Amino acid sequence: MKKLVLVLLSLLMVVVAGGVVLADKGPTGKFAAKAGDAIYVCGCGAGCDCGSLAKKEGKCGCGKEMVKTTVTKVEKGKVFYKLDGKELSAPIKGKYACGCGKGCDCGSISQKPGKCGCSKDMVKVK
Repeated sequence: MKKLVLVLLSLLMVVVAGGVVLADKGPTGKFAAKAGDAIYVCGCGAGCDCGSLAKKEGKCGCGKEMVKTTVTKVEKGKVFYKLDGKELSAPIKGKYACGCGKGCDCGSISQKPGKCGCSKDMVKVK
């Protein structure tokens, strides 16, 4: 019985240690969205290359106010949405992500540094 308890405790310690190693390695920079989701995007239009996407309003990577829109589709690593009657897209994987840490729900990503929807600095994705 003692051996069983020791084996179980050892397994528990391995699982806990593995969880600590895998825990919070910083923001992933991946924007979670599906068709029909309301999101905020950079309002600059087709010529803008900041690629800012967020779950909450705020400013985008290029400093402009983000505008609310709806995801039309997500495919081939891009989030598609309509802005001023035109279908635009931004990469689903940002080079920068909100740096406010665990519990943050602004979901901001961008291809450029700047501030996120909750006014925190964007951090480079590892």
